[in-house]
Amino acid sequence: MRIVFLGTSEFAVPTLVELVGRGHELAAVYTRAPAPAGRGLAERRSPVQVTAAGFGIPVLYPANLKGEAATSFREHRADVAVVVAYGLLLPKPLLEAPRFGCLNLHSSLLPRWPGAAPIARAILAGDAETGVMVMKMDAGLDTGPVALAERVAIGADTTAGELHDRLAQVGAELMARALAAAERGVLEFKPQAAAGVTYAKKIEKSETRIDWSLPWKKVHDHIRGLSPNPGAWFETDAGGERVRVKAIRSTRGEGKGAPGTALDDRLTIACADGAVRLTEVQRAGAKAMGAEEFLRGTPIKAGTAVR
Repeated sequence: MRIVFLGTSEFAVPTLVELVGRGHELAAVYTRAPAPAGRGLAERRSPVQVTAAGFGIPVLYPANLKGEAATSFREHRADVAVVVAYGLLLPKPLLEAPRFGCLNLHSSLLPRWPGAAPIARAILAGDAETGVMVMKMDAGLDTGPVALAERVAIGADTTAGELHDRLAQVGAELMARALAAAERGVLEFKPQAAAGVTYAKKIEKSETRIDWSLPWKKVHDHIRGLSPNPGAWFETDAGGERVRVKAIRSTRGEGKGAPGTALDDRLTIACADGAVRLTEVQRAGAKAMGAEEFLRGTPIKAGTAVR
């Protein structure tokens, strides 16, 4: 099939690679424009742009898909547009421009978790499973009819980063199956259920600080739902200075105590109804490390209060 691919983040890369590997013709790749990043403010290309360039696929990054950009989009005469974590809205006139329309890969089991942060929100809510879906885009936000879905279990200690990578791989295969079905004329769509819509709003900075007064499961889900980025964090005093620490991995700890109190010398912190043991952390400005290594440089002994 002749495909226009629209994607930006790392989540979209496996699907792009899969489509190239399946022998599809990639007419063009649309992605977000390079932007200054890092201390040197050097221009950083999106993961999708880097991948597409490696395959020699033409890459475009218009600020929007109106005017000349819309005309150029139509001129590709694509059979289908594949959209994965692109980041820009497609105007309604373009949604039906390709022969098979625009197919979007979404990282949740719609109608649960439409929106910007479905992976993080599923873990923050304590969901036991999630999945990926191939849907036909319409004018709404993640409201189009669904063709295929694949369920994925969420492990008790699975982080958002781990789930992201798993869903990206499962989604790549699912999109390939959807295109194969479309080629055969057997891809069917069903409307999403009207009930059960739970919006996955963007993660805000105000949500990232750990609240140790919550039950241990809520604290644990908070940590893994924001790991590795933006990261749940707390503060502690070390060597006379206040230190910010990002919690990367955690599991259920043993013991009880005043919320926010270290219960041992292994980074087990009391919560409202139990405890969470931090197994991997990251001090501000340093690399992520296991709890034992971290404690050698930043001791947090039993009885220490963290905030």
